Amino acid sequence: MNHQIKQIAARLRGLRDALELSTEEFALKCEIPVQDYELWESGESDIPMSFIFHVAQTFGIDTTELLSGETAHANAFFVTRKGKGISVERTKAYKYQALGAGFSGNRAELFEVTVEPNDEPMTLNTHTGQEFNFVLQGTMQLHVAGNDLVLNPGDSIYFDASKSHGMKALNNEKVVFIAMIV
Repeated sequence: MNHQIKQIAARLRGLRDALELSTEEFALKCEIPVQDYELWESGESDIPMSFIFHVAQTFGIDTTELLSGETAHANAFFVTRKGKGISVERTKAYKYQALGAGFSGNRAELFEVTVEPNDEPMTLNTHTGQEFNFVLQGTMQLHVAGNDLVLNPGDSIYFDASKSHGMKALNNEKVVFIAMIV
C-alpha cells in the first residue's frame, strides 16, 4: 500500500493513543464500524478522505495534521498555488490535492481530485456531512443514492454524503474535479 497512506495511518494511531482510546472507542466516536477503523489504522487499506475530515472535526484538529503531520497556521487566508497543495495519492486511480490545508480551523475541506480511467468496478462509500463536486476536465460517472449520473466539464452536484456514492472516469480519459466536503 502507498507510503503516504501508511504515514496517515500512523498519525491516526498516534492520535488515538494520545487520546487514550481503544480502537472500539475511537470507531464509536467516529460513527464507523470498528473493523473499518482497524483496517484503516493498519495502513494496509485505502483511507477515505471523508473519514480523515470527519476525524479532524470529531477531535478538533486540522485535517492538515492528519494528511501531512504539519500544523496549519493561517487564519485570515491561505493561498494554494497551482500544483502545490498537499497531495495524497490514495491509489493509482485516485489522487487528492488539498487546496485549503494551510488554513487553521477550516469548516470544509476542498480538494482537487484526479481520477484515472480503469476497468475496476466502482467503489461506493458513505460518510457524514455533505459533498459538492464540480467537474473541470473529463467525463465522470457518479453513482449517488441508487442514481447513475454523468457529469461533464462545468457540471456540478451537491449531495448528502451519507447516501452511498462513488465515481468513475469515462471515455478512457482522466477526470479532474473540485470536491468540497462539509
